[in-house]
Amino acid sequence: MSFTPSDHIQTILKNLPMKPGVYLMKDARGTIIYVGKAKKLRNRVRSYFNASAESSLKTLKLREEIVHIDFIVEENEIRALILEETLIKRHRPRFNISLKDDKRYPYIKVTWQTPFPKVETTRRIEHDGGRYFGPYVAMWAVQNTLQTLRKAFPYLTCDREITGKDARPCLFYDIKLCNAPCIGAVNQAQYREMIQELMDVLSGKSEPVVQRLSQEMEAASEALDFERAASVRDQLRAIEYITQKHKAVSPAFANQDVIALARENNDTCVQILFIRNGKLIGSDSRMLDATEGESDSEVLAEFVKRFYSESVDIPKELVLPQNIEEARIIEHWLKDRRSGEKVTLTVPQRGDKRKLVDIAAENAEEALHMIRARWEADSHKQESALTELQDALGLPTPPNRIECYDISTTQGTAIVASRVVFVQGVPRKNEYRRYNIRTVSHRGSDDYQSMREALTRRFTRWKQSQDEEVLPLPPGAKEDRDETWRLLPDLLMVDGGKGQLNVAVGVLEEFELIDRVPVVSLAKQFEEIYRPGNPDPIVLGRRSNALYLVQRVRDEAHRFAITSHRQQRQKLGMVSRLEAVPGIGPSKRKALLKAFGNSIDAIRAASIDELATVPGINKTLAATIKETI
Repeated sequence: MSFTPSDHIQTILKNLPMKPGVYLMKDARGTIIYVGKAKKLRNRVRSYFNASAESSLKTLKLREEIVHIDFIVEENEIRALILEETLIKRHRPRFNISLKDDKRYPYIKVTWQTPFPKVETTRRIEHDGGRYFGPYVAMWAVQNTLQTLRKAFPYLTCDREITGKDARPCLFYDIKLCNAPCIGAVNQAQYREMIQELMDVLSGKSEPVVQRLSQEMEAASEALDFERAASVRDQLRAIEYITQKHKAVSPAFANQDVIALARENNDTCVQILFIRNGKLIGSDSRMLDATEGESDSEVLAEFVKRFYSESVDIPKELVLPQNIEEARIIEHWLKDRRSGEKVTLTVPQRGDKRKLVDIAAENAEEALHMIRARWEADSHKQESALTELQDALGLPTPPNRIECYDISTTQGTAIVASRVVFVQGVPRKNEYRRYNIRTVSHRGSDDYQSMREALTRRFTRWKQSQDEEVLPLPPGAKEDRDETWRLLPDLLMVDGGKGQLNVAVGVLEEFELIDRVPVVSLAKQFEEIYRPGNPDPIVLGRRSNALYLVQRVRDEAHRFAITSHRQQRQKLGMVSRLEAVPGIGPSKRKALLKAFGNSIDAIRAASIDELATVPGINKTLAATIKETI
């Protein structure tokens, strides 16, 4: 039951050039939903519609929505990659892997290009002659570092024009946080020498500085200049504090980023270790969107492109846990971004670098676990999300019980609707349900009719439950699973736009529930929420807890629908193969599938004697099965 593209799409596929370029997939509204690049456009784009794409949940969902494909031919793969990144930033297609936030890391900047350099913080690297140190994960870490550094290297912070002839210094000179070049206490050469040592410490080359200061402290002590000795001692302690924070991980002065990832369900977390001059100066974890159905290699490749298209500091080497496609192309692209300096992608199998990858992977696992646990356990955040959602939608009470419905199909084949339930902001998986759609012809696809059938069946069960007598449970008895049908949702969500919303409203009106069950639809492109009778959508704050909750509910419904859809298609495939065997009817087919764990491969691998042990299957029929499948 292979997927058949529309005539329009087939015409495009037949006429795509065998050249490098970028392709843009669009939905019925003309919105770009995916941007990709290719070495050969024809081969790459056609692969989305081949039988090999059946195993990718993301591709199945993507091609359901494609109604048109544009393409742009480029001179080579490097230019195609650059154009791909530009278009992804501009259009933010929802099927492309993306970072959940676009934060820039803070750096320490030394204005070395000026006669009397200053030390500042910045989030942007510019080619202005300054020296940059970092990245740091948080600005507070930068500020703490600078406060400590200033005790050892009392650099300028004022806006005075330094002539060395001012009548008096500022207060910072009195408290030993500035060495006052403004009054000539030090000259330009002495001041720049101090700043050079500060940069050496930030670069991880503190040993010569420590050695010089140690000798100076001993000399002052021997000369009985204890005040000077104490001052130098404080400088040494400040330098020691800075250098201890940076753990040495390599005997070579390497500039590397070590990258690894962790995945669970639809959540993906990437961990980065920042190593500069052989020392670990920081680490960070980043969550990714739209990774469902993608391999680890694809996720890593997309992360590298997304992350370093925005990064202001690209090291000489990226250390990865596994090979990625088009690694050489990405290296060339990174080289261009690094002003022509070579960048290497390395996949170590053993040694110190492999240990660093393992450390990054372990940290990624812990970060992902912490993020998920924080949401599951943080009742305050869940309450905040529910309250925000109540206010945004104008609900009478917080939506403590949310039901969300989604449809999954491929050209009308194996249509499945899913229902997921969230209670108090947490998934209630024992109440998830799937509906194999029966009223829609398999010759076509009607998502509206499929949604109507799913909701009608759900509220029919509710109506039936109201007519049944509810008896008290005996001591120790567990609640009947059918109890899930007795409860009405505080909020009914359907995945889609205004059309799906109108379907849901119609079903609720049919069951006289329109005044009892609030209903909304969630449009996919811009996370817009539509309400009945209101043409204007609600757009939740990008960083609001309410939006995160709504996205989780929608993504879970989507995941559950896709999984159910694939299982149903696999089952249909097994059934169709067994139906082709002469002498196999419904009862024997059912017995075979039951005996071999619903696996056509297990049936194919079984011997004639093993097949003959199934009720209703004799050796002659078993031999026929072996010959046929």
